[in-house]
Amino acid sequence: MSDSVDLRRVLVVMPALNEEHNIDKIVAEVLAELPEVGVLVVDDGSTDRTAERARASGAQVARLAVNLGVGGAMRTGFRYAVRHGYQVVIQVDADGQHNPAEVPDLLRELAHADLVIGARFAGKGEYKARGPRRWAMKVFSVVLSWLSGTKLTDVTSGFKASGPRAVALFAQHYPAEYLGDTLESLVMAVRAGLKVRQVPVAMRVRMTGTPSTSPVKSAVYLLRASLALMLALMRRKPAKGLTEAA
Repeated sequence: MSDSVDLRRVLVVMPALNEEHNIDKIVAEVLAELPEVGVLVVDDGSTDRTAERARASGAQVARLAVNLGVGGAMRTGFRYAVRHGYQVVIQVDADGQHNPAEVPDLLRELAHADLVIGARFAGKGEYKARGPRRWAMKVFSVVLSWLSGTKLTDVTSGFKASGPRAVALFAQHYPAEYLGDTLESLVMAVRAGLKVRQVPVAMRVRMTGTPSTSPVKSAVYLLRASLALMLALMRRKPAKGLTEAA
């Protein structure tokens, strides 16, 4: 892909669960920064007016009957992208923590990679992780850096850009399991021969709502994330030909 990306072939995908108070603002912000891109909100089994407000804000909406998690929502997004002729998919959270103004930085890096991570721990911004979550992130970053052959400092980031080969791969199979949208998808990409890079980004405070964290939840995260990575490494490599862009 050249340095100049055709924004008309770029799809911003937002997995959203009960984000009626954020979604219209995020969609409006994306369209203000990147007016030529497509925007797809995947309503992941919401029980509020997320879908209605997203549609009213100018986004296309795919509604899932039940909550599948971020992985299931992103799999829907990748398949939508392939069906509608998009070459690049940008994953953006629906809670306002990812800044759409930084999307061009991810797109530019696609000139050198198939998958670009917006990294929170790469010298930009003040985001910090603590306790077991911080330890887990460091260990996982070391493992994925070794696998990919490049330094990755934030392998659990949900702010990512997928180029044509990654879109083709993920449309065929995108892991819906716990942390499948981060750890397992990265392992899958690397084992399929895709090149992974990162760019530094600054994480914002979510617009509304309060994320729930506690020492117990952090410890559970560490255990579940470790298991997710082990399972990802044990899975078979993707079949040949899945990374060929249509």
